[in-house]
Amino acid sequence: MEFTIIETGWLSVLPPLIAITLALITKEVYSSLFIGVLSGTLIYSFCSGGTVLSAVSLLFDLMCSKIADNAYMIIFLSLLWAVVMLVSRSGGSLAYGRWAENKIHSRRSAAILTSVLGILIFIDDGFNCLTVGTVMRPVTDRFRISREKLAYIIDATAAPVCIMAPVSSWAVAVASEVSSENGFKVFLSTIPYNAYAIITILMVFLICVTGMDFGPMKKAESRAMNEGVSDETAERKDELKGQVIDLLLPIFVLIVCAVLGMAYVGGFFDGVSFSEAIGENPTAGLTLGAFAALISAMALYLPRKIMKPGEFINSIVEGIASIVPPMLILVLSWCLGGVCRQLIGTGLFISGFLEGSDFSLVLYPFLVFMIASIMSFSMGSSWGTFGILIPIVTMICEIEGAGIYLIPALGATLAGSVYGDHCSPISDTTVMASTGAECRHIDHVNTQLPYATFVAVICAIGYLIVGFTLSPWPALAVDVILLFASLVILNRRDRLKV
Repeated sequence: MEFTIIETGWLSVLPPLIAITLALITKEVYSSLFIGVLSGTLIYSFCSGGTVLSAVSLLFDLMCSKIADNAYMIIFLSLLWAVVMLVSRSGGSLAYGRWAENKIHSRRSAAILTSVLGILIFIDDGFNCLTVGTVMRPVTDRFRISREKLAYIIDATAAPVCIMAPVSSWAVAVASEVSSENGFKVFLSTIPYNAYAIITILMVFLICVTGMDFGPMKKAESRAMNEGVSDETAERKDELKGQVIDLLLPIFVLIVCAVLGMAYVGGFFDGVSFSEAIGENPTAGLTLGAFAALISAMALYLPRKIMKPGEFINSIVEGIASIVPPMLILVLSWCLGGVCRQLIGTGLFISGFLEGSDFSLVLYPFLVFMIASIMSFSMGSSWGTFGILIPIVTMICEIEGAGIYLIPALGATLAGSVYGDHCSPISDTTVMASTGAECRHIDHVNTQLPYATFVAVICAIGYLIVGFTLSPWPALAVDVILLFASLVILNRRDRLKV
């Protein structure tokens, strides 16, 4: 569907500003995005001689257009969540836990294996939190790892892993927000610039291996070592018939068939180069991979009577139903971007304004990271944050000479969004990590917030370097050095206090 852009001047910045302001005030993303989109269609309608009715009609025209343009992604997310629900119900996760209890013989190994499982289950953060917590809680309890530490490991290997995994619900969500013919390639390019996710995962393994805890987490760990951890939930449901393969095989099929699917859709088997093929229509390829995983789950579960046919279908339906709320955020954020780009010319206005000002793009990645961090922490939603900010960030980078900052700025947007999702008390991922670990929510927040903010400060320094170098590698090198040195200093300081 074609729309005609009109110049609306300073009114063109109102829709994203309204969405941001309402989201920060109300802590509610859905209505904030909807009101932002509606304000944009009202501005367009009034400035072109229309009415309120024409503005509302335009809103739904735009929404239908965006849903049609992103139909493959909606199908992929639905199939992916169906697979997630099936794997969860199969009992494969609990089977992995039983296997782990027999293989782990030290406190360090328990923490490391928890982190590894968190990275393995990368297809969705919510599934990650609940699965890893349920599986590893009895193991970590046995080795007196505090519930606060378990909740932190779960949370720190959920969103930070999902935001970098190409085969995940997060990847396609981000790719769909980018105003580019090849949003998936743009997403892949942002991974080295996503410093918060990279440094957070590195910190998790450092702490698991060395035990260099600090602050409230160190106190929680000392208490667990001295007093033990409640083991009330360690019993397994023996009636579950799942095995470890019921967890691993569908995920393996998903990854392999997604890559093969992208290659097939892009024409790799007809002579197109692999790099070009996987970027041609990646969402269609991912959809084939998700469908293959669904078929593999059916072939794995039904003949062995892990599930009855009715239970299998009901799990698929429940999985699709559970993706509706985040999918609504995506649709509304697509519409907000469409209003700004296709109707009221927000990008043209911002470009003209910045070209006539003294705004230094050197600070752009740093400022974007800070704004995204504040927004995500306040709203408790990473998807809502990058849904609002990515259209604005890309429009600013459309001004002459600013295109080279697009990838660093997008990486900073995702990093800041993940920071807020990681530690905000009202984030659904934070709540699910507390639930999965059976840790008091306030205790999880209080022990995790210093860790997450510690990494965020280090990354903020890195984004200042990125602005000058336009390369992720010097900044990441500095971030890693700062992480090691600071951990040693903080751990030594806490040891002296004791």
